[in-house]
Amino acid sequence: MSALPEDSLKEARFHILLDEARRCRVCAGLLPFEPRPVLQASTTSRLLIVSQAPGSKVQQSGMPFSDRSGDRLRTWMGITPETFYDASVVALLPMGFCYPGRGKSGDAPPRRECAPLWRNQIVAYLSDVRLTLLVGTYAQAAVLGPGRMSDRVRDFRGYLPSLLPLPHPSWRSQLWINQNPWFVSELLPTLRSAVAAALSKEPV
Repeated sequence: MSALPEDSLKEARFHILLDEARRCRVCAGLLPFEPRPVLQASTTSRLLIVSQAPGSKVQQSGMPFSDRSGDRLRTWMGITPETFYDASVVALLPMGFCYPGRGKSGDAPPRRECAPLWRNQIVAYLSDVRLTLLVGTYAQAAVLGPGRMSDRVRDFRGYLPSLLPLPHPSWRSQLWINQNPWFVSELLPTLRSAVAAALSKEPV
């Protein structure tokens, strides 16, 4: 019996890894609900979106960013839901895969178990990623280390072409956006151009 080609072996291992991550129950008893890991990825994904953790509506739907924050993020990016949910081009890997419950102000921080258990292994397979969006403070801290979200977003040009930090697209960010009009006039056009280039079938 002939051995599988290396690409086929890689794909098979990746799908096993995704299945294991989606069945993860490590945090059972530590969450306000039964664990329901929510993620999206393919070995061919060209755009990686790193965010915080699913919200309560996503916990119910099982679909990442199926809430107003997702609507706002897609508007920022200038892409349709059809493109956003196409795993062959867009990977959605939050820092925590399950809804962490409520905290003192908004949602609780993402559970720390996900990144060492699953995220780092999954990201290692995403060799075609051209652009990574770092959405919110937790995603930025994980990739860039300690720092202020506002400073990083303001210096967005310094992270291109491979990274682009963004505020979290929740309603709470609207006050910050109103206080920083350059976000709409300067960053969003750059974001949309960078996303379009990353999703393009043209070689880089």
